[in-house]
Amino acid sequence: MPAADPPADFDAVYAAQYADLTVQLYAYFGDRQEAQDVVQEAFCRALRRWSSVSKYDDPVAWVRRVAWNLAVSRWRRSRTALSFVRRQRPQEPQVDGPNTDRIELVEALATLPPAQRRAMVLHYLGDLSVSEIAERESVAVGTVKSWLHRGRASLAVQLHQPDQPEARRA
Repeated sequence: MPAADPPADFDAVYAAQYADLTVQLYAYFGDRQEAQDVVQEAFCRALRRWSSVSKYDDPVAWVRRVAWNLAVSRWRRSRTALSFVRRQRPQEPQVDGPNTDRIELVEALATLPPAQRRAMVLHYLGDLSVSEIAERESVAVGTVKSWLHRGRASLAVQLHQPDQPEARRA
């Protein structure tokens, strides 16, 4: 719309200029969706300030400038992100999977009753004391000791080991 006839109606400006601005920014971005997004955002910002923007000699120029500023900002952010990605290690280090002993231990732990399993995990893997486990589970200390004893015995049988110090460390 010519600057001599500034429309006071936001809807009229939007209807008349949205497509043209989108085409301009599409040529800049090379991405239609991005162009539509920045033009839409520019018009949203204009709507919030329409009482003052509509009084400008050319309100469309204000919307165009905002849309271009948004486009440049997005381009800079994506360039920065791409630069960051390029500086990252090209390949993550290869980590071996769990060994068979660990798999057997996890499978054996899964066969224990839930209370025994929690006690074993909290004590041997979580490094909690018997009294800390008793407090956490709201049971007596003797109960936790019983769970640990039964859990160790069950694991020793399942892992085909006599009740040795090695089995207790598992």
